[in-house]
Amino acid sequence: FLRVTKQYLPHVARLCLISTFLEDGIRMWFQWSEQRDYIDTTWNCGYLLASSFVFLNLLGQLTGCVLVLSRNFVQYACFGLFGIIALQTIAYSILWDLKFLMRLSRTSWAQL
Repeated sequence: FLRVTKQYLPHVARLCLISTFLEDGIRMWFQWSEQRDYIDTTWNCGYLLASSFVFLNLLGQLTGCVLVLSRNFVQYACFGLFGIIALQTIAYSILWDLKFLMRLSRTSWAQL
């Protein structure tokens, strides 16, 4: 079994690692207006800036995924995806959402 699947396992592992980013990028494409309106309402930044943020987020995630899967510039792609996480943490106010943080910490402790 391993001899047959050995050549495919690295690709499957990379796909599993970036699957969240891939799903989020595709969801942003299909929920463009909802994402834009949420950012506009939350930050009161206007249509153009909210659209730019959603586009940057979408482009950063999908580009990072493609680069990781194609094994080109993997280190830069990982840095870019990490930057997207930091950007989303601030933009979606995840850092200050006590319920989210408590749920996250409870999940983390359960895994230990």
